[in-house]
Amino acid sequence: MKQRFAMILFFIILFILLVDLYSFKGIKLLVSSLDSKLLRTTIYLVYWAVPFILVSFLVYFRTLFPFEREPGIFKSFYILAGFFILFYIPKLFFIVFHLTEDILTLIKWFALKLKPNETINTTEPLNEISRAKFITQIGLIIAAIPFTSILFGMAKGRFNFRISHERLYFQNLPESFNHLKIVQISDIHIGSFLGHEEQVIKAIELINEQHPDIILFTGDLVNNFAEELNGWIPILSRLEAKYGKYSILGNHDYGDYFEWKNEAEKEQNLEKIKKAHAEIGFKLLLNEFIALEKENTKIELVGVENWGLPPFPQYGNLKTAMNGTNGNFKILMSHDPSHWDAEVIEKTDIDLTLSGHTHGMQFGIEIGNIKWSPVKYKYPRWAGLYQVNNQYLYVNRGFGYIGFPGRVGMPPEITVLELFKA
Repeated sequence: MKQRFAMILFFIILFILLVDLYSFKGIKLLVSSLDSKLLRTTIYLVYWAVPFILVSFLVYFRTLFPFEREPGIFKSFYILAGFFILFYIPKLFFIVFHLTEDILTLIKWFALKLKPNETINTTEPLNEISRAKFITQIGLIIAAIPFTSILFGMAKGRFNFRISHERLYFQNLPESFNHLKIVQISDIHIGSFLGHEEQVIKAIELINEQHPDIILFTGDLVNNFAEELNGWIPILSRLEAKYGKYSILGNHDYGDYFEWKNEAEKEQNLEKIKKAHAEIGFKLLLNEFIALEKENTKIELVGVENWGLPPFPQYGNLKTAMNGTNGNFKILMSHDPSHWDAEVIEKTDIDLTLSGHTHGMQFGIEIGNIKWSPVKYKYPRWAGLYQVNNQYLYVNRGFGYIGFPGRVGMPPEITVLELFKA
């Protein structure tokens, strides 16, 4: 693990240096016409300060590996990842335009070599410099678009909680449960919110304003370990629901992405996280179901542990979870939406499945009927509502964030599902 981390770090630093060396060539072209040498030097220093700071912090984090169970360390690492994305995604856009000009210049050079006796136009070099500068300027303007979007996503987008409403109709929903209001939240990743308690409190108030009958949380309470929950239990306990709050575990809750000293330490961490669910007021369903009763009629709420396609772990057992259920209306909570296609549709009588996990990759475009995110190439069912015959799946876009400390075009989601008898 330690050697692999060092190798990843090496390639990241190499990528930074190669991108910056080539980008700097374009920057020099853009500022070449500035009369002030001091201004040019200042621009160069500011430009190189960014990679210097990033590489310095990367080397510093290398000295901390393997990381301690300290939420602050991981938050700092995510911030560093955010700034890496903030500067280097735009630089790749900038490079594309600058590279285009270099390719055109190279093609022209080959053309001249093939025609050595052709008369040289003395004004051509000036025209080439002007054209190269213009194309590079366009590249800089285009690069400003992702830079601004990513900056907004880090500063505001990750806290811009959105309410998504869906009204669903079922013929077999008991009359007593007609107009059942469910609030679904998923992927809290509470360790990422360290220092942002006020934003979480506002989101909880927004949830309570929906006056839910039940709150269903579909996994990933933490990023890695139980210490992330220190100080958060009283805040998360403010969630209110008329008939109760229920939850399952997500892939991050098992601690599979942290280097533990031994299996016993990992298991103790998981038990603390399970206990935290109860302290928050959630009934944690671990491959089991619970019957919700109202006016002598029942619906069944099924909860499985994480079930994902490789490389994600499969702790879930749907057969065990459904043991003892009957022909009642059923809601399944399963963290990973790939579970729906693999084991639910047309193989069970589950009416509604609720998942999360994808985060919508924390990046995408959702305008009118346009709905796109790179995560769709991994998860065909990655956000929102899906239907096959009379079975429904809803994939929540996530409450929190991990890795990249921001959301671009994919705001954090609070889902309100209202169930009606058809």
